[in-house]
Amino acid sequence: MPAVATPKEAATVILLRNAADERRGPFEVLMVHRHPDSIFVPECYVFPGGCIDEGDCEPGFASYCRGRNEDAAFQLLGDMPTPALAFGAWIAAVRETFEETGILLTHSPLAVEKLPLLRQRLLGREKTFLELVREENLLLAVDRLEYFAHWITPELLPYRYDVRFFVTEAPGNQTACPDGIELTGHAWVTPRHALEQYAVNKFPMVLPTIMTLRELAGYPSIAAVIAAATAKNVPPILTKVIERDDRLVEIMPDGTIFSPVR
Repeated sequence: MPAVATPKEAATVILLRNAADERRGPFEVLMVHRHPDSIFVPECYVFPGGCIDEGDCEPGFASYCRGRNEDAAFQLLGDMPTPALAFGAWIAAVRETFEETGILLTHSPLAVEKLPLLRQRLLGREKTFLELVREENLLLAVDRLEYFAHWITPELLPYRYDVRFFVTEAPGNQTACPDGIELTGHAWVTPRHALEQYAVNKFPMVLPTIMTLRELAGYPSIAAVIAAATAKNVPPILTKVIERDDRLVEIMPDGTIFSPVR
């Protein structure tokens, strides 16, 4: 039997904004479309995010964040190996969102026309995220990122991630633009409409995304989502993948069977 891959720590962000067409729901969520050559969930719509890098855990970030520190992060993510890694989840969430979508979650007044250049310097590895934060004297809005869900990739798969989902309202003055590297497109869509499109095989997604959207679809407003997230208990969810009737199905911890749309 092959060895089970150790999941990499990762973070993802559910960005919300008021719906353009309220007939489809009260708010929209930003979904990004993964490149067809991606090794993990190619061509699927997901929330922006990625792995927690070593640089995300640098102690220097503490001076540039509001409302969160290592102790507070570790209290919320107590199953993380260290307080530094727990705090790094929030930093990675901000950094990955900026890298993938161009949206920077900050309290600092910053000319939006400057964001593409800063992003280019980060993606081109001219500067680390901490160096950019220091140079621009940014105050990262980690306090606005509420812990919402925790999913772990099934053991059967070769690429595995231990992902913390955060939720926040998107800045109203910034525009999403996919990086064109890992992502090939994006969509602002209500949770209900995304689920309807998935059901007719027009909006490919994986189980954690689907289940998160189902939960979001039950809230009447962005404020209600945020309020619920601040008070909720977030258990880790590890599903199982088995072969049944010549196709792979995923089984939730409660025994519910999920069979993907063909």
